[in-house]
Amino acid sequence: MGIETLTWDVDVISITCTVRIMNKHALPRLRLVIYLRVSTKGQVDTYGFPSQLKDCKTWNKPHNHRIVEVLREEAESGATDEEDRPELARALDMIANGDADGILFPNLDRLARELTIQEAALSVVWAHGGRAFGADQGEILPDDDSDPMRTFVRQVMGAAAQLERGLIKNRLRKGRAAKGAADGYAYGAPRYGFKAEKKALVEVPDETAGEARAKELRAQVDENGKQTSYREICRILKEENFKTKRGGEWRPSTIAKMLDPEYRAKANERDARARQAKRDDAVMRKAAKARSRFSDKDAGEK
Repeated sequence: MGIETLTWDVDVISITCTVRIMNKHALPRLRLVIYLRVSTKGQVDTYGFPSQLKDCKTWNKPHNHRIVEVLREEAESGATDEEDRPELARALDMIANGDADGILFPNLDRLARELTIQEAALSVVWAHGGRAFGADQGEILPDDDSDPMRTFVRQVMGAAAQLERGLIKNRLRKGRAAKGAADGYAYGAPRYGFKAEKKALVEVPDETAGEARAKELRAQVDENGKQTSYREICRILKEENFKTKRGGEWRPSTIAKMLDPEYRAKANERDARARQAKRDDAVMRKAAKARSRFSDKDAGEK
């Protein structure tokens, strides 16, 4: 309409301006809560809080909705989407209680990674008369029986995004495994004596000196043929101002991991089992919540 408008007479231009003003006032100024989410262990795409907030504010600038709250969620990496989401629950409560008219988020992926959780959150918003907006696509309209394609397209896009994230994670996992098999280091905190630099391990002189001193002490034996205890090594290293990797206190278990490969391997296996148990527990809690929702629904129908 831009070029054609220049050819119209003054009366038409006046009418056009009047219509635009009326449309602007016809759109309600909503109270929105901005919801942002990252993982505490970092985002693969480095899309952090500042960038997310900037995108939300950029989208809102021409709409001029009132931002009543900005909520930042630091979700624990590895947890399921339903866990550790107090800020999302708070945002939904604000809408349910009438303290906000809707929610604004950078994109659906930041609302929730899993399609089922996205749909559950949106259903809560819509059930209380709220509105949902993504900075990347505008308003996400509620389901409409007369337009089933609306629901289909939204869910297919969400499923496709979830599949893409799964494929990316799988490639990263395989790449790390291959790199670890090649040179012994792929990711994570390097052991004492080393640091990660440009995706490779390099020695830390102060730490290698501390490790050498610990080995020297462990090799010493008393008149009864006993080696220096790990606890005694801790005392001597502290006394000689050797620092731990994180600057904390020396502990016997730290010395054991440093000097005893078998102990270190067992400790790593134990940590891996603990992480897996945590993931299994999260899955079971999620299943219990889903079962509870179905049970409540069945009870209501009866």
